[in-house]
Amino acid sequence: MIFKITVALVLAAVISASHYEHHEEHHAPTPYKFGYEVKDHGGSQHRHEEGDGHGHVKGSYGYVDEKGIHREVHYVADKGGFRAEVKTNEPGTANQDPAEVKIHSHASHHHHHEPHHVHHNIHGHHGHGYA
Repeated sequence: MIFKITVALVLAAVISASHYEHHEEHHAPTPYKFGYEVKDHGGSQHRHEEGDGHGHVKGSYGYVDEKGIHREVHYVADKGGFRAEVKTNEPGTANQDPAEVKIHSHASHHHHHEPHHVHHNIHGHHGHGYA
């Protein structure tokens, strides 16, 4: 009787194992593409990207604020690494290429001498903590 129970348990274990056998699935690389553009009272922003499914990705993102300041970044990521090119008119930028990034600045080269720390009187005229 013990022999029959042992055989039955072994058969049950073999059948159970065959139902739960791990199947590794192989998926073909899948290209993708996405993007968005948003505009509101504060300006606009966008992002677009596409990949070929084999590790090559290219895209861009950027913004334009309500004052017309803009930045646009175009990038590529592949076997050669990540490479970016920045187009901007942001104050304080210059045409330079730090860390293999290309920057094309259209910023005016007039220096605005604004203090780094602006102190405001937050107490008003009556000593209250209201601005």
